[in-house]
Amino acid sequence: MPVSARAPYALDLPPFPLPALVAHAGRAPVGNGREVALALLVVARLALGVLDPALISTTTREQRAASARVWLASLALPSTTRVPIARAIEASVTGAAAVAGALRSVLAATSGWLDAASIDELSAIVQRLQDVDA
Repeated sequence: MPVSARAPYALDLPPFPLPALVAHAGRAPVGNGREVALALLVVARLALGVLDPALISTTTREQRAASARVWLASLALPSTTRVPIARAIEASVTGAAAVAGALRSVLAATSGWLDAASIDELSAIVQRLQDVDA
């Protein structure tokens, strides 16, 4: 009798929402390129937390943003990307419209550091945030 790779009662794993951005961060050279990708990964995860306030409370989002601000200070980011990324972190404790606007600014400032698949993932998050307020 063949052995199944998964037990029949096992739950499906939720898909990771940003595989292209993680892959890009892994391929990016050490230095600014990788640090920009990692900062965007954090910003995107914070933005995703705004999509369903029932899952992540405002208090938790505030704590995550505070931790992200401390972590961001340790990165060697290009000066043109630091301010938009910091604003996106700040916006993550507000509403979806503010986060969508901040994430659009981040995309404009960082598109030269990203590949097309990463930009598409971040753009999809912006669209989902805009749909929340629609």
